[in-house]
Amino acid sequence: MNVWLVTPAPRGSLAGNRASANRWATILRRLGHRVRVSTDYQGQAADMMVALHAWRSADAIARYASTYPHRPLVVVLTGTDAYRYIHSHRETTLASLEAADRIVGLHPLVGNALPERLRDRLRVIVQSARPLERRKPARRSFRVCFAGHLREEKDPLRPALAVRDLPPDSRIRVDAYGRAHSEDWASAARQETRINPRYRWHGEISHSELRRIYSRSHLLVLPSLMEGGANVISEAVMARLPVVASDIEGSVGLLGEDYPGYYPVQDAGALRERLLRAEADRGYYAALVEACAARRSLFNPQQEQAGWQGVLADVEARGAI
Repeated sequence: MNVWLVTPAPRGSLAGNRASANRWATILRRLGHRVRVSTDYQGQAADMMVALHAWRSADAIARYASTYPHRPLVVVLTGTDAYRYIHSHRETTLASLEAADRIVGLHPLVGNALPERLRDRLRVIVQSARPLERRKPARRSFRVCFAGHLREEKDPLRPALAVRDLPPDSRIRVDAYGRAHSEDWASAARQETRINPRYRWHGEISHSELRRIYSRSHLLVLPSLMEGGANVISEAVMARLPVVASDIEGSVGLLGEDYPGYYPVQDAGALRERLLRAEADRGYYAALVEACAARRSLFNPQQEQAGWQGVLADVEARGAI
């Protein structure tokens, strides 16, 4: 098949949406299909569309559904779709989902966000990551990394607030990596770097460099307000890097309800307690490592490929191909 894969993130972007789209294109090609990755659709010939983001890709989805009403359409539900736009831009978001033959969700709890009438179309495909077996955590400090763009949904400065005024004997340092979505966010991160000796914002870095950071870190912190199934969790688990995360549905869906590393969303004090405990309590840190190791099979690349193979089989069985 000729597959048109739409993502709102442009070519060359280091955003998660582009990385996901590129990885899925590789999977679909491996399964024998021809794939074009684009930020839009203007009626070009295609046998199937995979659209990342129900709201942001709504125009492309509507054009494809109108041009090829009987050809398969798969819509990938993102975090902002499931936890923001399905409420704030309900008509547009639901129109995209109603048009889809299959809806792909990225964590097992995401169906809770869908109207019941659409849940039978949902297939969960957890994002995978390549294993990273060699780890050499820093010795002079307890390194906590944040990997994500600086924008409201990520609550990106919560780790910085959590490490203000720690006990003098703590060795915790927070290194933040990601592009600022506005000058206000960049200014706030630069100011925090100036006033907070335990925090440093490094800006955007390549994926290969980020993998090196994972190998040198002791923890990944994910403070997000909403996530559709964060690939940074996949990356951290496959790098044997334990996670401390806000207790949002997107993280609980990936790490499990009994994971010991959650804290209440936007609660800097609770995050501080988790970080200090991970640093000082070897038993607690070992429990985080063990709990992440128990989830590794969920993020296996072969499992992700099998998920996409299943979606293709679904639409073929329904006669959409």
